[in-house]
Amino acid sequence: MLTAIIDYESGNLHSAHKAFERMAREGNAGEVVVTADADVVARADRLVLPGDGAFPSCMASLKGHSGIYAAMVEAVEVKGRPFLGICVGMQLMASWGREYEDTQGLGWIEGEVTKITPADPTLKVPHMGWNDLIIDHPHPVFDGINTGDHAYFVHSYHMAVTDRAERLAHVDYAGDVTAVIGRDTMLGMQFHPEKSQTTGLRMIANFLKWRP
Repeated sequence: MLTAIIDYESGNLHSAHKAFERMAREGNAGEVVVTADADVVARADRLVLPGDGAFPSCMASLKGHSGIYAAMVEAVEVKGRPFLGICVGMQLMASWGREYEDTQGLGWIEGEVTKITPADPTLKVPHMGWNDLIIDHPHPVFDGINTGDHAYFVHSYHMAVTDRAERLAHVDYAGDVTAVIGRDTMLGMQFHPEKSQTTGLRMIANFLKWRP
């Protein structure tokens, strides 16, 4: 099995690669590669899209790598390959991003990415640090994970999901903040699983063995 972490010059690839590689080795889940090669993306068994930065620039960078973009869309939409978006990579799955300017997303999860607005004005944005997951809907990615397990976040925007059945988990930051989304063969995590210690590594392992 081949897992491709997509390199479109907008993600923290080193730590993600190390974490996925470790869990693939421990779970006998095949090879993990970081790639900017559309042919590798096209033949990969599962795909990971990281993302750091602003929604418009990440989407522009992804579409600027037209071969990778087309291969990824075909792999997910036509071939049904398991897909995981991380941080802004998750946000790009939305219909629209409202950061700086209105930007159309991939449209895989209906909803829009809006700025976090905590009800408590003393809470800072960006939302940075550890927060406890609240699981809304069961999913194989939560095998061994419970409400109250914590994950590491660094973000100012989050996805407001139209269909609540596609919001799999959230956190409380003086208001609901979407943490995990998913439908069919697609998953997204707003937090950084590669930086979330035991919880994050377990979820990476669960993704690598997931058979939608």
